[in-house]
Amino acid sequence: MKRFLPLILFMFCLPANAQPPAREAQIAKMAEAMRGQLVTQRREFHKYPELSNREERTSRAVAERLKALGLEDIKTGVGKYGVTALLRGGKPGPVVAVRADMDALPVNETADIPYKSQNPGVKHACGHDAHMTIELGVAEILSQMRGQIAGTIKFIFQPAEEGAPAGEMGGAPFMIKDGALENPRPSAIFGLHVLPDFQAGEIAWNSGAAMASSDTFNIILRGKGSHGARPHLGVDTVVVAAEAILALQTIRSRRIDTQEPLVLTFGKINGGTRFNILAEEVVIEGTFRTHSEAVRTSIKEMMHQTLKGVTSTYGASYTLNFTSSNPVTYNDPQLVSEMLPTLRRVIGEKNLFNPRPQMVSEDFAAFQQVIPGFFYFLGVSNKQKGIYGPLHTAEFEMDEDALIVGVKAMSNILLDYLDKRAVK
Repeated sequence: MKRFLPLILFMFCLPANAQPPAREAQIAKMAEAMRGQLVTQRREFHKYPELSNREERTSRAVAERLKALGLEDIKTGVGKYGVTALLRGGKPGPVVAVRADMDALPVNETADIPYKSQNPGVKHACGHDAHMTIELGVAEILSQMRGQIAGTIKFIFQPAEEGAPAGEMGGAPFMIKDGALENPRPSAIFGLHVLPDFQAGEIAWNSGAAMASSDTFNIILRGKGSHGARPHLGVDTVVVAAEAILALQTIRSRRIDTQEPLVLTFGKINGGTRFNILAEEVVIEGTFRTHSEAVRTSIKEMMHQTLKGVTSTYGASYTLNFTSSNPVTYNDPQLVSEMLPTLRRVIGEKNLFNPRPQMVSEDFAAFQQVIPGFFYFLGVSNKQKGIYGPLHTAEFEMDEDALIVGVKAMSNILLDYLDKRAVK
């Protein structure tokens, strides 16, 4: 009896629904054994990138792999090129979802690497090739562990995260509209994004706001043309535009709580036909980002107020259009609190970081508006190897050791989530 006492004490010391250490070790061993396969898969995706709503080859490759793994109810064409599939476990329980995005960016690949993009002017400069690879790796591991799964896992591969072309629907909202979260409906969703701000082996997380909302707008200002030598006979729309830009910036500096994160950016301005003719029309394009939905709503009203005041002062007129938007990426605090012990166990406390929320945005937020979600960040840089490059640049690259970390973390998260809700 004495020789079994330590084991008995250990079992009683385990927290309720704790994942068996043997299972965690099993996942780690399987992920490590897949190292070469994961690298090959990621490089294949990287070699053949496709832009938003054009992921035909990518979508087909994903669906074929899921079919080969024996997943069920594989649906293609969800939200244009989206793919969903189910992995039903051997034990009863709820449904949980995991999502990866598939599209690349209009960025030219400049690095001379064996897996260089074969599509000129298109590159996986945001790491979506890694996201897909990790999710497929998770699907492979868990498909071999069906008997240990207490419920169902829905795998979601999403097109057009970077934004659909003008005039087209796309991204997470389109997938949701097309039923990606129905039949069956998950009770929660998880996702990750590579981030070169952190080293391979590290994970960053936020509770509550993790990434900003993103609203894109264009302002059309209309004045009255005249010869540049006789400006009093017209309404100089260039001057109106200059005044409007300066006035709109006071929304950030004078009208919003200084402790609220907010950035208002004007990235493009166009107007006029000739150096000596007053412009009749000027178009301004920009974006604003915040971590508060309340602030986000108030900014739109303030922009209208400001533009109305400026244009009426000069005898001009305006039109304000909001052309695309993402809500705040908001991680459900209870869900985060529940899953942090899993991350601590899998990668170690010293490799977990809680940075300030970012001002970039993610349409994963659309899923989180329907069901609770947790979106975290996977470090992919490596200072010792000289691997670092900002997202959305030609220089972006990743340490592929991060693929194994990503697979281990997400596999354990999904299983732990389902275990805590297993049918007794």
